[in-house]
Amino acid sequence: MSTIELDTETATSTRRPSAALLVLAAVGLLLLGAVAGVLLRMPLENKPDDAEPSAVDIGFSQDMAAHHAQAVDMAGIALIASTDNEVRRLAYDILTTQQNQIGRMQAWLQLWGESNQNVDGYMSWMTDGSSGGHHGGATAGPAMTGPMQSMPGMASQEEMTALRQSTGPTLDTMFLQLMLRHHQGGVPMLDYAAGKATTTAVRTLADTMSKTQARESQLMTTMLAARGANPLAMN
Repeated sequence: MSTIELDTETATSTRRPSAALLVLAAVGLLLLGAVAGVLLRMPLENKPDDAEPSAVDIGFSQDMAAHHAQAVDMAGIALIASTDNEVRRLAYDILTTQQNQIGRMQAWLQLWGESNQNVDGYMSWMTDGSSGGHHGGATAGPAMTGPMQSMPGMASQEEMTALRQSTGPTLDTMFLQLMLRHHQGGVPMLDYAAGKATTTAVRTLADTMSKTQARESQLMTTMLAARGANPLAMN
């Protein structure tokens, strides 16, 4: 092989993006497409019904969007860094599903003229007096006595840093443990909104989330057992 050919091959290799960058770019395009699709369809498909949103509808949409955002972050880390196809498939499903749901909830908040985040704290909408009545057959979760500084199941900054710095089986196990606890921590909010939200759209979404995350929680419990690891205690 000539010197020119060697130089050309070296230059091409230097310019070739890494697998991680390709995955990251694909994920970015996927998320942009998902959010754009949700916003374009929202006026026709995702518009809540004619019922006035209650504190439950608004608070749930704000808090669950924030709760989901961390799950999307964790799933993105696992999707890029894990070498276990089973873990990567789960991470992909969680990332795409929950990013789509974030788009829906934030679109509703825009329609209602509400901010994307409640600056006074979390879960204050889970009180007996925050909704006009009980709708549907779902069982509401426990009522809160006031706003909380954090939501159950959320990973700490230290845990997120440790996840980003982990590799191999350690990363896979940590991701499964953190995501399982994250899913379990959101159950009270899902059950409460499914039972007490005023709009049909929010009740339906909360119920769908609850069923999906219950299946994923069972899968993660099985995956942890296969790896000889135990779930984390609720924080």
